This record gives sequence, structure tokens and C-alpha cells, in this order.
Amino acid sequence: MSTIEQFNKYVMPSYGRYDLVLDSGSGRQAVDENGREYIDFGSGIGTNSLGYCNENWVKAICDQAHKIQHTSNYYYTKVQADFAKALCETAGYTDMFFGNSGAEANECAIKIARKYSFDKYGKGRSNIITLVNSFHGRTLCTLSATGQDVFHNYFFPFVEGFVNVEANNIEDLRAKLDDTVCAVMFEYIQGEGGVMALQQEFVDEIFRLCAEKDVVTIADEVQTGVGRTGKFLAGDNFGKKADLTTLAKGLAGGVPIGVCLSGEKCAKVLTAGTHGSTFGGNPISCAGGLAVLETVNKPGFLDEVARKGAYIREKLLTSPEVASVSGMGLMIGIELKNKKAGDVVKAALDKGLLLLTAKTKIRLLPPLTITYEEIDKGLEILLGLLNA
Repeated sequence: MSTIEQFNKYVMPSYGRYDLVLDSGSGRQAVDENGREYIDFGSGIGTNSLGYCNENWVKAICDQAHKIQHTSNYYYTKVQADFAKALCETAGYTDMFFGNSGAEANECAIKIARKYSFDKYGKGRSNIITLVNSFHGRTLCTLSATGQDVFHNYFFPFVEGFVNVEANNIEDLRAKLDDTVCAVMFEYIQGEGGVMALQQEFVDEIFRLCAEKDVVTIADEVQTGVGRTGKFLAGDNFGKKADLTTLAKGLAGGVPIGVCLSGEKCAKVLTAGTHGSTFGGNPISCAGGLAVLETVNKPGFLDEVARKGAYIREKLLTSPEVASVSGMGLMIGIELKNKKAGDVVKAALDKGLLLLTAKTKIRLLPPLTITYEEIDKGLEILLGLLNA
């Protein structure tokens, strides 16, 4: 029985998968079970932020695994304290909650926002505005928060209390941000929604209205955070810092983590017994996170991420098949004129290049450490397919 046959026999078919079995990786290249190499322009959907098996990251993970792998949150560990300090100082936040995924981080932010409002104003102020075309996770609550009808099926009844506003529609925002609303939750760049950035004017209005009405701002930076856009947080590109920011994906370089960061407004809203996560703040994940922060915080690293993104965009726009390029830094969406994104991704796989899709676009989320030589090699394959 082949690996794929064995997998499909015992694993629920909840994902559409390509017929590819990845076995190992090094740098920015993955290797399948037959020894074929693939340049990775997807990094595990933005998760392998330092590429595959980065030397310092592997050492940090292994060293921690040799010390202690889990303690439960009844106790403290130094690696957790060190990571929390480093992350809060890097991101400019007061405190945080540790979970295991982006969906968990978003669930935490939702609970904090509702508790903040309940503690201060009582019942009747629990609605949360989210944006049409958003994506916030696959738990029942975060699916309910997600502003895409395609996800609102099968699992009825969904969690109540979410109101959708059209992205970049200021009048719609003003009309729906009433006295029943406790928070506005948004992605600065809608990743799963097609790599679509919010307009500066719309972001400014979110923060102005929320400050005026004492409504919590929640930035879902699960995909955009940790240097992906050329700044540590995508909000830095907009000159804004939300009351709560959620991170996951690339934060620990490929091991499970999710974090909800809080500024002073919502600091200490969660008290003993109001939230929890068995594996949250796992020592191994925290060690991986420290290794990622050590790299991302090096002088000039994020500037280089921005330059690499600009370089890729410039090359892509030379193709007559490319209608437009969206996103920031190394978070890139490619709108095509005639070809279908899914067909290009499949063809690229056959030629040794890993790509992603987002709606009708090709999506690129390469490791932040990718070299220009690797970029050129991958773009040669991609542009060859687009221009054929």
C-alpha cells in the first residue's frame, strides 16, 4: 500500500490534497519520498517562516525537547517567560495568552472583547463586526465570525453575535457600529479572501469610531504577522496598533502556536478560570518562537523582506498574463487574465515549484529567508507557465 493509499484509508477526507508526499526539507526546498526537490513559494501556508530545518531553529527545538517538553499551565517555565517578554516587546503589547493555532487565538480575542464590554457595560453589548470576505478560522465560533457565505453551511446553528460589514465601505461601517457592538475584528490584508489589503482611509475610520465608542479593535494577523509584510505586524504599515492582535502560523517556525496579544485597554481582562489551553505555551513551541524572533529582529531583516517582495512583484508584472499583483512584502496575490490559478499551481507542482491559491488568484507566501537565487529559480518556472 502506498503512503497516499494508507493515509486516505485512515484519515478523514477533510482536505483536498495534491498527490505529493513530502519527506524532508532543507532551506527553502522540500523533498518528496522519491527524492525530487521542490522550491517552496508557500512555506506551509506561511508557517515555515525560516524555511525547512533552519539550523538555529532546530537546535532550539532539540535543546528544549531534551530538557522538558510539557508542564501544564499550573506551573511556570523560563522559556515561556522569555518568549512572552521577547514577543510583547517586539510587537509593542502589554501581555498575551498562549494557544495552539490561529483559530484559538481568535477565539481568545473574541472572549476578551466580550468580557471587556460585559465587565464595563453589562449585557446587551456583545456583537462583533467582521468584514465580508474575511477568514478567521474553522472552529464553530470563528467560522461564524468569518464573512464568507461559502463557510456558512452544514454546521447549524452558528454562533450568534457577528455582523458583517463590506470591506472598505465606510458608510456600511458607520451604519452598523451601533451600541450593541463590543468589537471590530479585521485582517489588514484578507489572505484567504484573495490577498486584498484594506484601504488606509477605512482602517483610519475603524480606529476613530472604535476609540469614540470604546469598542475593542481586533487585528487578525495570523497570516500577516511576524514579518510577512515587511514589518513585524501588518498594522505597522498602516500606522495602527489594535487593542488585540492575534498571531499564529509563522510565529514558531513550523510547530503549533497561537497567541492573542493585548494592549493596556484589555490587559488582565482574562482572570483565573476564564480561559485556558492545555498545550498553550508549550515549551518546545516557545523555543521555536524565540528562534524565529531572533532571526526576524536582526537589523535589516524586515527591510530585506520588503525588498524581496518588491523584486517579485516587478518580475511578475512583466508577464502579459498577469492582470494585477496585490499584497505586501512576501504576501503576494496574482490575478490572472486567462489561465486558472488552480491549473497553474498543479502544473508548477509537476515542475518542482510549490504554490498556493486564494480565491481565483495564485498566492505566494515564501519563507522570509528565501534568497534571490531561489526567487529567480522559482519565478523562472512560474513565468514560464504563465507565458506559455
